[in-house]
Amino acid sequence: MDEASAERSAGPTDIKDDLIRREAKKAFVWIGVASLFALVVLLAQPIMVILGGIVFAALIDGGQRLISRIAPWLPRGIRIMIVVLGTFAFLVWLVIFAGGQLAAQAAALPAVIQTQLGRLTIWAQSHGITMRDFNLQQIVSQVLGSVGQVTRALGGIFGGFTTAFLIFILSIYFVLEPHLYRRGFAWMLPEDSRDHWEGTALRMGKALRMLLFGRMVGMFVEGIATWLLLAWWGVPMAALLGLLTGLLAFLPNIGAPISGLLMTLVGFSVSNETGLFCIAVYFVVQTVDGNIIIPMVAKRTADLAPALVLGAQLMFGLLFGILGLMLADPIVVMLKILLERQAERNSMGRDGLAVSPLTSKQPA
Repeated sequence: MDEASAERSAGPTDIKDDLIRREAKKAFVWIGVASLFALVVLLAQPIMVILGGIVFAALIDGGQRLISRIAPWLPRGIRIMIVVLGTFAFLVWLVIFAGGQLAAQAAALPAVIQTQLGRLTIWAQSHGITMRDFNLQQIVSQVLGSVGQVTRALGGIFGGFTTAFLIFILSIYFVLEPHLYRRGFAWMLPEDSRDHWEGTALRMGKALRMLLFGRMVGMFVEGIATWLLLAWWGVPMAALLGLLTGLLAFLPNIGAPISGLLMTLVGFSVSNETGLFCIAVYFVVQTVDGNIIIPMVAKRTADLAPALVLGAQLMFGLLFGILGLMLADPIVVMLKILLERQAERNSMGRDGLAVSPLTSKQPA
């Protein structure tokens, strides 16, 4: 056999049967899809960090858009710098001026909670409530385990420094050149899907900005109002409780009950009147936030069912920890818009209409 004949001869991997060749291609596609899912599972934490950068970039972009309404003559880069420097200045103030006081209060808070849980156990036993089948103190301590981690993180602020730093750097890159990353992602899609993706990305950006704006307003109102009311009554750890209430307000359905329970336990550690006042503060603040602030923002943001949000928080919190819990809302919003856009595309395609992207050219 000469060299030319050897080059044209069949190799050990050649498949002559067309049916087997087609099925082999399908098998390789399914293997690739399964491998992709496995890769996503292995890279879950970096993916959550990237999503965190996207969410925080939307928050920065929303801040610079608010500044543009006051000072539209400022360049976009200057407005972004103002938002970033303002955030950094707040963090510096929190560490330098409030860090010592908050750290001392955070160190005292677990002891107060344990004392109140012991009193609650004794009260339950004195009223004939048997503790044979369950240990109330142990159960509540487990429920508050994540809160204990938050308070310890406030005492030593560098607990998640690496993750927060990566999210911050990614958000700066995303917000400075959003078109660059949208085009890069669109380049990996089929050509007839790129315009559709552009419209979807713009709609996602707007929904994220409105969602995060509502969260920030709720956090500010709840934190400041709780701090001022508790400080006016003389409740211990008012600053820490106000800060925790504001931070936990970022987690709807979950954060408010936790902050309310903490306030109640600290209040009853002083007196019954103080405990009742803390309960009243919790209901007043939550009523104002739930009936005035949230509905005003909800008119212009994504319409999410509370049960859907709570379920997503539970699943993402279990899978990805505190980062998944914080990003559950934005992820659900993006998935909801993605499905809505695909449904619109399918409907227009069925009716024989052309699918056009959003005409807005504002960066998301």
